[in-house]
Amino acid sequence: MKSNFNSEDLSQILVGAFALGVPISFSEEAWRLGENLPNQNLLLLALLSLFFLALYTYESVFQRQVANRIFAFVFRVVAAYLIAALVVALILICLDKLPLLSDPAIALKRIVVITMPASMGAIVVDSFDKE
Repeated sequence: MKSNFNSEDLSQILVGAFALGVPISFSEEAWRLGENLPNQNLLLLALLSLFFLALYTYESVFQRQVANRIFAFVFRVVAAYLIAALVVALILICLDKLPLLSDPAIALKRIVVITMPASMGAIVVDSFDKE
């Protein structure tokens, strides 16, 4: 099993995030959720995303072998979430649904809402080549 993060891992995370981020980013329901969900719900959504990313990474990517690789484990979870968030932001920019300058709070909220499924797609695709 590979323990270091390389360009193949990056490309898999990008593709996985894109695969699930695109259809949800086109959804007006996701845009509205990003506008209307209270901040505590968005925080819970982000924490749930990180929890499930960590669980899947622990079980599938690292196959429960994290004792001597805590930094690599945490790095992969955080990297998958942040890369997925970046992919979501780029998709929303292309759709003109990311008001970064006019309403940054709504922009961030939309990113958080759509990053949850996108990050799961990212980590699942990242796990495909692990032994």
